Amino acid sequence: MKRVLSLLLLGLLVLPLQLAAQQPAIAEAYPARPVKVIVPYPPGAAADIIGRIVTQKLSDATGTQFFVENLPGAGGTIGTATAARATADGYTLLVMNQDYVVQPAVKSKVPYDPFKSFTPIASVAAAPETISVHPSLPATNMKELIALLRDNPGKYGYASPGHGTSPHVAVERLFKLTLGLDVVHVPFQGGAPAVAATIAGHTQILHITLPLITQHVKEGKLRGIAVADTKRSVVLPDLPTLVESGIPNHEVGYWTGVLAPAGTSNSIVASLEAHMGRIVSLPDVKQRLATLGFGPLAGTSAELAGYIKTEAAEWERVVRGAKIHVD
Repeated sequence: MKRVLSLLLLGLLVLPLQLAAQQPAIAEAYPARPVKVIVPYPPGAAADIIGRIVTQKLSDATGTQFFVENLPGAGGTIGTATAARATADGYTLLVMNQDYVVQPAVKSKVPYDPFKSFTPIASVAAAPETISVHPSLPATNMKELIALLRDNPGKYGYASPGHGTSPHVAVERLFKLTLGLDVVHVPFQGGAPAVAATIAGHTQILHITLPLITQHVKEGKLRGIAVADTKRSVVLPDLPTLVESGIPNHEVGYWTGVLAPAGTSNSIVASLEAHMGRIVSLPDVKQRLATLGFGPLAGTSAELAGYIKTEAAEWERVVRGAKIHVD
């Protein structure tokens, strides 16, 4: 009897140790269920394109579904705020772009802190922004466009993905601050609607990221005017840079990254960071990005955090200079 009791007591002592030993294995099972990746822009926007490439490759790499949920509005702040409030368990992620740091610069208050609400995972891709026009507009280059706008103050409108978004801020700096032109801003809810409106002729000028206009320029639905970069794009090599057009110091890039709510465990962040590094280096991903006009922008969690700080400071400077405020 004593031997039986001794064995029972020993079992009771060993069981908790066995359970404890199993905990790391359980914790390492991430992802054990589908992961939601919030894109705070409409379907078809550049961030949405990037998000769908990333989610497909993460699903392939982990054997668990990663899926996009579009939550557009307010320059990306609605979806971003939703992601910031999510449980920090790795099952809600956020695809962000430069609006993530532009919105706090143009608004007195946003529902997230760009430095405290999230943990950076990795950067993904970047692309230059561009200026294009409806084919009916009698301007084939920046010189002709500037002359047309100068001779017709307040007559022409330019489309942007929304009031206070980075393309809006960039155009205000270019057209109004740098060139002193009177052009009407026509905001839309996202890049795809802005592109559609310009193709239809409802707006005459468009400032948007390169991937959203590439095919339309090739098909003649839009006329490319310039790319806001220091070098020409490989997908639209005939499109001159603003520097070549006589306008230096106006490089504007569209960059994307993936974030997790602050408090997400280091092990999950490290796992996702490693997956993202491999994904961005895949030949088919590079080819897909290049076809769209993006270049891979591989970066670690720490590198993305540093980039966010640098970009936040730069956009704060631009917004102050352009005197843009949104409430």
